[in-house]
Formats: sequence, structure tokens, C-alpha cells
Amino acid sequence: MGNSGKYILFAGSAAVFAGSAVVSWWGARRLKAIHRRSAVAGPVSRPREGSQRVVVVLNPVKNRADAAREQIRHAARTAGWPEPVFLETTEDDPGYGQARTALEEGYDVVLAAGGDGTVRAVAEVLAGKGVPLGLVPLGTGNLLARNLQMDVADLRGAIGTALFGWERLIDTATAELQSAVDGTTSEHGFLVMAGIGMDAEVLVDTRDDLKKSIGWLAYTAAGMRHLPGRRRPVTISLDGGHPQKRKIRTILFANCGLVPGGIDFLPDAMVDDGVLDAVVVSPRSLLGWLAMYLKVVFKHSGVLPIMRAYAVHGMTVWSPEPMETQLDGDPSGPVTRISVKVCPRSLAVRVRPER
Repeated sequence: MGNSGKYILFAGSAAVFAGSAVVSWWGARRLKAIHRRSAVAGPVSRPREGSQRVVVVLNPVKNRADAAREQIRHAARTAGWPEPVFLETTEDDPGYGQARTALEEGYDVVLAAGGDGTVRAVAEVLAGKGVPLGLVPLGTGNLLARNLQMDVADLRGAIGTALFGWERLIDTATAELQSAVDGTTSEHGFLVMAGIGMDAEVLVDTRDDLKKSIGWLAYTAAGMRHLPGRRRPVTISLDGGHPQKRKIRTILFANCGLVPGGIDFLPDAMVDDGVLDAVVVSPRSLLGWLAMYLKVVFKHSGVLPIMRAYAVHGMTVWSPEPMETQLDGDPSGPVTRISVKVCPRSLAVRVRPER
């Protein structure tokens, strides 16, 4: 493939992924924005001085897992700290049990070394517990790290921040899902973005081998297949308000605004503002998707009636037919109801020191 072909493929990939992400910013009709942001890029504080006991929840199958293990050991040894303890994730447990063990044994900081799934599992356990989280990004997305302005390619720098960085309180969020299979409910945490509808369908339909070989661009083919789909009826309630009927392609619940590909999908979304940005997307045609893509890429301030964002503390969506869901890029199954809520400043995360 020549350079022009590569550029066309890249542009098409960006457009499709932006479209599937955008699915949460272009709604149906206007709903009242109830809340205002209470904090943007809040203050950071120094970590406590002296030696710290470190536990690392490590996904051993990631490409840089061995390098991360050795560099973490070297950094702790150089600082005169005790040898870090490594707890590896498994197919059955992506990090929940390991994080609970870290809390029970009283470690000073927990490092999540893996992809978005590892980070989400560890953060769900640590939220509200007062123990800081250090990020060692090893995945392809690394969405929370990117939203915290970390250089995800700089492994050594990320480890230094995870061990010795300052601490910033960020919001977390929870999603209660009612299974479309057996009607049971379950509650899970997320840090960056949850969704119901097309964005989740694209994730389910994306081949794992492509994700390993070309990263986030793997979602292109699946996204192209899903673009022509139909809008689906749902009922929406913002912050317990009066339920309203809508027809949508997707709804996103964003805790922060940067998505894969470096696209600043929601420039106003902040990870510590005390609200979620709920984006209702309902294009009727490919022209609608294109309009949304152009709006996001060029940060146009005009209003699109098929893409609307609302600042909420909580939101519930009911669907008469099963709809796929996702949490931080991981498929979470078909549901007939999803209820999300924000947990303001519930998690301390290590970030780069202020200069």
C-alpha cells in the first residue's frame, strides 16, 4: 500500500472511531443541563516522605510486562525502599482480588501495570479507600493515563511518576447493569467512558488479533459495518428527572474527554469536575456521522441536534430490547437498563510533580 493509501486508511479509521465515540455527544432533542462543573484540574499534593511499601498488580501477558517488573524493582531499590510485591492478574481475575489483597495487607501505594482493564479493576477496589493508585500503562489504549497527560510510550517516566509522583484526587463512576439474559443486576466501576449502543457493538465486533497487531485502528472495520444501522428507542432520565423517550444510536457517559487516536472528543470534560458528560448520539445517515466527525475534529461550537452533551450526576437508560454496553473499552454485555453515577474525587492517582 502506498503512502496515499495509508493516509486514506488512517483518515477513514479516525473518522469511524470518532463517529463511534461521538455517539455520545450528539443527542436527540435538548435536555436541560442541571449541573455546573465544580472543579477543573484540581490541586495536587505531595506524597508522604520516606520509604513506601509497594504492591504491583501486573498483567503478565502485556508486551512490556517483564521490562516493567525489572524497572520497578530497580527504582524501588535505588530509593532504598523495600522490594515491591508483584501480584499477577489472570483470565478469571483482571485485578479485583489482587487489589483487595493489597488493601488487606496495608501497602502504601498500588501500581496497576497493564491495560485499561487492569486499571479499571484496581481502581474500582481502591476508590474511596484512601490508598493511591500509580499507573504503569502497558496496553494499547491507556485512556486514563492519556487523560492525565502521561507519555504512555515512556515506561521509565511512568514508573517514576507511579512511585514518586504527586497525588491528585479524581472522580470515578459506577454503572449498574441489568442483564438482558437473566434480568440480574451488577455494579461495576469505570474511569474514562462507559457506553450503550453502537460504540459497544463495535467493541464486541472487533477482532482480537487485529487489536494486538494495529491497536485502536482495529476498530475501523467493525465501525464501518455498524455505521448504517438503525436508531433504537430508549427512555432516558437525567438525575432522577422525568423519563423522556428518545431514538439513539449510542449514548456515552464520559468522565474525561480524550479517546483513542488522540481525539479530544469532549474538550470540556474533566476528570475531577464532579459530573459526568452524557452524550446522546442519534444520526440518521452517513451524512450525520460525517457532520459529527467534522464538529469534533475542528472543535466547532455550533449545536448539532443529533449530538448533545449534558452534565449530570447520574443517568438511567432503559431499552425495550437488549443493547450492548461497554466500560472503559471492555464489552460488558447486553442490558435492558444501565444506571450510572459519578463519585466525586474518590480516587488518588499519582501524577507528574508540579513545576
